[in-house]
Amino acid sequence: MAGFEMNDWKKIGLGLTGFGVFFSFLGIIFFFDKGLLAIGNILFISGVIITIGIKSSIQFFTKRTNLKGTISFGVGFFFVIIGWPVIGMAIESYGFIILFSGFWPTLAVFVQKVPVIGWVFQQPFIRSFFERYRGKRVPV
Repeated sequence: MAGFEMNDWKKIGLGLTGFGVFFSFLGIIFFFDKGLLAIGNILFISGVIITIGIKSSIQFFTKRTNLKGTISFGVGFFFVIIGWPVIGMAIESYGFIILFSGFWPTLAVFVQKVPVIGWVFQQPFIRSFFERYRGKRVPV
């Protein structure tokens, strides 16, 4: 159970990740503002690194199966920085989906247990969609 304890570093990391998502959302809402998108990306990546640790982050991002997603995310971030935010966000989105595709089944189980919106995801049609991937859950 030592891996599940919430210390101060994990709290800071989750906060940075949340702010990263928030600034990225604002950047998209404000017609792909490259400043907000860049801040969101920096906060998101630094939050993930602080949350899971430097060694685990390096292992995760350089794993052979995640290398394509890491490169795509990095190239997308580069395009955002040089001033092409729409193309950059499209490439980053692809990289994000490839990088974190192993966590979608775990996320699906989590969303089904959320009190307010969980009942929507427990409807038969949606639940059957999630049941296909339940056996492939990644331990978090």
